[in-house]
Amino acid sequence: MNVELPESAATERLGGLISRAAMRVPGGWLITLEGGLGAGKTTLARGFLRALGYAGRVPSPTYTLIEPYEVAGRRVLHIDLYRLSDPGELEFLGFRDALADEATALIEWPERAAGALPDPDLQVRLEIAGTGRRASVEAGSPRGSILIENLSLDNSDGDRLNVQRP
Repeated sequence: MNVELPESAATERLGGLISRAAMRVPGGWLITLEGGLGAGKTTLARGFLRALGYAGRVPSPTYTLIEPYEVAGRRVLHIDLYRLSDPGELEFLGFRDALADEATALIEWPERAAGALPDPDLQVRLEIAGTGRRASVEAGSPRGSILIENLSLDNSDGDRLNVQRP
């Protein structure tokens, strides 16, 4: 599924819509956020967390690598692997243990850990498109397919995202 995101608010909305769809299904999720610098990965993560009711600051975890959030009875990990120099470093970060408690992980720069990450439930690829962004959302697991099927692209305030489904 491809989504046109003309401004950052649309990127946040998409994050919120993904969040609401994910939270309708029990358990944690592994969601990868791919794209170059400035493509909107952290903006999408911010929208995901805001939809759960988190009102605080959502910084890029470039230097902390992992920003944990406890919100709406869920544990959400915002992970940035940009500074990872070797996929084996995930073990030092306690990545496997962090996911064992059914946390939802939003992972920026997953390609830095190629071969060390499990297959994601959902892959979101963001790219700059003119003055806006474009997102490609794909399932990476059967649960991810369910999430996409349940993704309501109507926002509660009546806004609608421009979506092209295959």
